[in-house]
Amino acid sequence: MRSHYKKLEPYIREVNIRNNDLLDTRLLGVSIQKILIPSIANIIGTDMTTYKIIKKEQFAYGPVTSRNGDKISVALCEYDEGMVSQAYVVFEIACREELDPEYLMMWFSRPEFDRYARFKSHGSAREIFDWNEMCNIELPVPSIETQRQIVKEYNTIKNRLKHNKKLNQKLEETAQVVYKQWFVDFDFPDNNGKPYRSNGGLMVWSEELNQEIPKGWMEGCLGDLIELQRGFDLPTQDRLPGVHPIYASTGTLENHRTFKVKGPGIVTGRSGSLGEVFYIEEDFWPLNTTLWVKTYKNSTPIFIYYVLKSINISDYNSGSAVPTLNRNHLHLHRLIVPPINIIQAFEMVSTKIKEQTRRKIKENTLLENITEILFTKMSKLEILETA
Repeated sequence: MRSHYKKLEPYIREVNIRNNDLLDTRLLGVSIQKILIPSIANIIGTDMTTYKIIKKEQFAYGPVTSRNGDKISVALCEYDEGMVSQAYVVFEIACREELDPEYLMMWFSRPEFDRYARFKSHGSAREIFDWNEMCNIELPVPSIETQRQIVKEYNTIKNRLKHNKKLNQKLEETAQVVYKQWFVDFDFPDNNGKPYRSNGGLMVWSEELNQEIPKGWMEGCLGDLIELQRGFDLPTQDRLPGVHPIYASTGTLENHRTFKVKGPGIVTGRSGSLGEVFYIEEDFWPLNTTLWVKTYKNSTPIFIYYVLKSINISDYNSGSAVPTLNRNHLHLHRLIVPPINIIQAFEMVSTKIKEQTRRKIKENTLLENITEILFTKMSKLEILETA
């Protein structure tokens, strides 16, 4: 054992308080992001007395590691009290003046810990990272003041990340509100900059759409605005990681040196996973499990992104065992076609929102890099040992 590393065993103890009193408390589960979240498990008919009580600043972890890929399910409880499945091990810090719970959770958050725990897992039908292995973990345990300073730095970064993600969510919600206001409520800016319909803009009745639409807008279909194209197979050469993202129908991506489509672009699932729509800033390679917008006809990328998000794409499933999106049928989806000048005006407004989102994503990437540096700093802490 490295001289400045110590085993975890003296600092932690298992907690095994069962829900014998059938407390009416929240049922929690450990997510792959290593946080405790409300469980959606069906507990009808379940004996809840076997479940374990967990309290604030206690830990829960799932010893079965063969179910979660590369991540180990471990989390620090931020609720005053909750309840977890008996499958979890609950434990706590024995002396918080020697080891800070948040400092230990930082150690568990390191990718190196996940690799270590998977390596130390054992079993045949399923692999287990048992309590003894947890106790044998070695980590640097500096002074409590140093631990708390590191935690403070980490929380500053983490809070900024959360703030930026919430802000981006609000920006996306704002863009959706603007889209609805302009193209559903028809309160786009008129020639005087006032909401069109609310200020007496002329509306005409559409027999085909069975609704009023602004004068000058057309009855049409999605194919009047775009042409969807099936994606491509993976490149047979140049499979090494590179700089251009490859998108699957789930939104997951890999980086490759080559690309097929110039960004920005729109991608949606064609086979298997249907319904999600992705707006992609960079050049990309749409996989053959996706459809992408090949041609824009009197339309623009961000406008089409929100048009597709407003459509129940799953209605155009033509598959049986495997859901498959029929692009020809989707092209026939009936909708209102606005004048190009209204679409372009919306693109200008929404582009400004996307730019703000892009800046926050870039900032979060930098913050995540700083987090990795902080994790590395933890592993190099030196402990001044006294005789």
